[in-house]
Amino acid sequence: MTDDDDAGLRARLVRVGVDMVRSEGLPTLTLREIARRAGVSHGAPRRYFPTHLALLSAIAREGFADLTAQLTAALADCPDNPRPRLAALARRYVEFGRDNRGMFELMFRHDLLESDHLRLREVSLPLFELLVDLVSRARPDSGASASVVAGALWTNMHGIVQLWNWGSLPLATGIDDVEQLLHAALDAHLGPEPR
Repeated sequence: MTDDDDAGLRARLVRVGVDMVRSEGLPTLTLREIARRAGVSHGAPRRYFPTHLALLSAIAREGFADLTAQLTAALADCPDNPRPRLAALARRYVEFGRDNRGMFELMFRHDLLESDHLRLREVSLPLFELLVDLVSRARPDSGASASVVAGALWTNMHGIVQLWNWGSLPLATGIDDVEQLLHAALDAHLGPEPR
């Protein structure tokens, strides 16, 4: 097998895993099933990914690349004002989590981020750093640390995704659109938007 064949098979295994997690969620994402759908022996993935966590990390890395591209595109159309940029980032983050439920759950699994296979934190931390930067620009005179406020805002955005996906938020609030929740989260962490 040539290096190109190796790279092609490795990429195919990741692509199959990405397709599976997006269409069917996490439960079907086993090494054996990924290998079967990729058309290789069940031992073939171990040649490129010594553990199941390593393969899951490669799949999650693709999710972070997709989220980063979507956030970048959402911010490209925004004025250089931190509040509208934060609103666009929050909206796109929540939309991504709602549209890519299985991938979203995989990307933020503690065991993957903790193990740091394929330097997964390298692709996840810049997203948080972007949030910290925008928060620091939106609240320049705040006494609170920008990273703490950004962490609280991220927790709020992530919670909106999870509770919405579980059906709890629509049931509890009676609303069918997350936009009101996003505005409330931004106001809670940044203060009311200046009029």
